[in-house]
Amino acid sequence: MEGEAAYGFIVNVDAQGSGLLTDTEKPEMRRRLYDVTGTAFERAGIRPPRLYQEDRGDGILGVLAPDVPPVRVVGEWIEHLHQNLRETNQHLRKPLRLRVGLHIGRVTADAHGRSGRAVDLACRLADCAVTKAVLRAADGAPLVVAASDRVHEDFILPGGRWVDPGHYRRHDVDLKEGRTTAWFMVPGRSEPPEPEPRAEREQAPDTAAAGPAGPLPPHPPRPPQPQAEKAAPAAADDAAAPAPAADDAAAGDRVVQNIHQHGTGRIVVGGTIDTINFSDGGGR
Repeated sequence: MEGEAAYGFIVNVDAQGSGLLTDTEKPEMRRRLYDVTGTAFERAGIRPPRLYQEDRGDGILGVLAPDVPPVRVVGEWIEHLHQNLRETNQHLRKPLRLRVGLHIGRVTADAHGRSGRAVDLACRLADCAVTKAVLRAADGAPLVVAASDRVHEDFILPGGRWVDPGHYRRHDVDLKEGRTTAWFMVPGRSEPPEPEPRAEREQAPDTAAAGPAGPLPPHPPRPPQPQAEKAAPAAADDAAAPAPAADDAAAGDRVVQNIHQHGTGRIVVGGTIDTINFSDGGGR
């Protein structure tokens, strides 16, 4: 019933690198997208009305009815999707590469589609930086699967037909809602490749040509700071007072003492002072 939340298994599919396609190329990409996913659902025995699908432009959101065994998705559907992609990509100059996000939870239906936090999480998993980076690193692979921690614990770890939990690897990923754990698998490989460094902290661009992020630029050197003049403290004036040169005292004890006053204190001079010239350095 509309407006009521129901429990469902959520499958979100996104096309990698779709932003690089031209307007004339995108309709053909979408045709292949619906063909490979739809045929895989059909072969796994998952059909409407037990399967709801919603168009997302360069992807498809699917929600399965509660009576559909999730192992059919994580096992048979993923395997059929992988083989369909291999077949359709054989002679393509730009192969179709897909990212799949899997989660399970409460889904609310209305006249416009499906919504809920569980739907959001499945979409975020398919679109996060680590998922994109894993597929970029998997040269030649057409598919990567990102399963939520709950899907992994309940439906992947127990195993099943075409389900090998040893092929999944864990990564903590940063999503808009916060950090969460996801499990990644590349069909046809014993384990997924490691994403490039910092993928978990960055939102990498959705382009097949994007490479690993480089190191952070160094901080610019700090400009030299001007040295401010420090006024000598009054207690140090005695030590700072200039002493007469030895030859001045010897020349009949006649001394002309030039004093530049920068503070208060005593003036100590050996011998007789005939003339004292005072300068306070600033007219003070």
